[in-house]
Amino acid sequence: MAQGSAVPLVVVAAGGTGGHLFPAEALSAALAKRGVVVDLATDERAALYGKDFPARQTHIIPSATVRGRDPMSLARTGLRLASGAWRAYALLGRIKPAAVIGFGGYPTVPPLLAATWRRIPTLIHEQNGVMGRANRFLAPRVAAIATSFPGALDREAALAAKATHTGNPVRPAVVEAAKVPYAPPGRPGPLRLLVFGGSQGARIMADIVPPAIELLPVALRASLVVTQQARAEDIERVRGTFARLGAQAEVAPFFSDLPARIAASHLVISRSGASTVAELAAVGRPAILVPLPHALDQDQLANATVLEKAGGAIRIDQAAFTPDKLASEIARIAVEPDTLGVMAERARAAGALDAADRLAELVLRIAGTKMG
Repeated sequence: MAQGSAVPLVVVAAGGTGGHLFPAEALSAALAKRGVVVDLATDERAALYGKDFPARQTHIIPSATVRGRDPMSLARTGLRLASGAWRAYALLGRIKPAAVIGFGGYPTVPPLLAATWRRIPTLIHEQNGVMGRANRFLAPRVAAIATSFPGALDREAALAAKATHTGNPVRPAVVEAAKVPYAPPGRPGPLRLLVFGGSQGARIMADIVPPAIELLPVALRASLVVTQQARAEDIERVRGTFARLGAQAEVAPFFSDLPARIAASHLVISRSGASTVAELAAVGRPAILVPLPHALDQDQLANATVLEKAGGAIRIDQAAFTPDKLASEIARIAVEPDTLGVMAERARAAGALDAADRLAELVLRIAGTKMG
C-alpha cells in the first residue's frame, strides 16, 4: 500500500524504449481502471517515450547495460547497477508498493532486485518470443513471469512453473485502432503502404523501400500512397526519391499517431520488435517484416516467425531484403488483394486485445490484494 494512503500502489519498471514502455503503459491504464495507483521506475532515456506515461510519479533509477566484456567495463556496469539497486531499495522502503512489475531492459534490474530484497511481490513480463538478458537474470528471483507467446518457457521447467501466458499488452490507442475493420485495396484504388523501423531499423528502410518502389510498374507506382518513417539524416534523400518518382508520400522522423496509421494502411513494412508485432496483430494488418539481424538474443527473428507461421506476415531476412525482392513482393500482393484480406484476418487471430486486462489480473493475484 502507498504510504499514508488506502489506495494500493504498484511500481512498473521498464527500460527507456518504446518496446518496453508501451506494454507498461497499457498495464498502467488497466490497473488505473481497477483503482490502482502506478509509479514508473526507468532510466534517463524515458524522456523521449515516457513523458506522457500515465503514472503518479516517475522515478529515474541509475542503471547500465552490459556492453563490454573486459574487466573494467564489467566493473563499471556492476557498480552502476549496484548503486541503482540501493537507491531503489530506499525508494521502495519509502513508498511501500503492493508489487513491482518489470518489463525488461537493464533499468528493471535495480528495482526488481530491491523488491526481492524487501520481499515485495514481483513479476516480470517478457514481450519477445525469446527471453532477454535482463529478464533472464531476474526470472529465477521473481514470484511470477508473464509471457507474450504461449509455450515460450516450456523447455525450462522451473520457469514454466511460474509462467502465465497473457499476451503482450497494447496501448489504449491500439485498442481504439483495432476497431477499424480491414478493407483490402480496390481495383483500381490506392494501395496504402506504411513503412517504419524504429530507432535501429529506419536506415535500412530508407535504403531499400524508395528504390524498390522505383522498380514497380508505372501504373502500380501511381496507385501507391506511402507513409514512411525515416531518420532525420535520411529524410531529404527519401523525400527526394519519392518526389522524382511522382509518388504520393509522407516522410517524417516520428509518428505520434502510429496505431491510427497502422489501421489506415493496407500493408505495413517494418522491423519486428515485440510491440510492433503485438500492435500489428491486435489491429489485424498484413506486414512484411524484416528482423533486426544482429540482436544478441535474435528476439526479432522469433517475433517475426510467430506472425509468419500464423499467416499474418511475410518475413524477409535482412540479407535478402533488396529493392528487387521487395518490389516483387509488393507487385505480387498488389494483384492479389484477397491475399491481403486473408493475412489481415490471420494477423488479427494471433492478437490479444485483452492482454493488458489479463496481465492486470495476474498482478493483483501476485500482489495478494482484492482490487477491481
